[in-house]
Amino acid sequence: MTGKMNETDEYVKRWLVKANNDLKVAENEMKLSPDDVVTEAVCFHCEQAVEKFLKTYLITRNIEFKKTHNLEVLLELCIKEDAEFKKIKVGNLSFYAVEVRYPDEFYLPTIDEAKECIEIPREVKQFVLKKIGVKESELKFNSNGGLVS
Repeated sequence: MTGKMNETDEYVKRWLVKANNDLKVAENEMKLSPDDVVTEAVCFHCEQAVEKFLKTYLITRNIEFKKTHNLEVLLELCIKEDAEFKKIKVGNLSFYAVEVRYPDEFYLPTIDEAKECIEIPREVKQFVLKKIGVKESELKFNSNGGLVS
């Protein structure tokens, strides 16, 4: 995505900004002492980051997807387009999209779960960026997390 950006490129980069910001929130939370880490927030933002990275890939391939937080569904769409996505493991991140956010199904992930979760979006990010031909250095973020043209 070098050279002059068209509307599609900018839209894709906005998705990447949002995905990257979710990952940054999770990473920043993990810098706290283990007793202070809000593990459900880490796991939720990891799920959100992976969801947005996968959706970004699908957008670049003009593949339509329904509104969903189910990473397995999104991953399957990616695999149909490119079998190399079989390498991606999303674990049980889909669980953290909704269940940990509300007290009805009260669950607090452990710090070890949060540590496992944080690795998934890091790997998916690098994989997707490579697939869509975007170098991380091409993505410029201002201090507010917005896209710099």
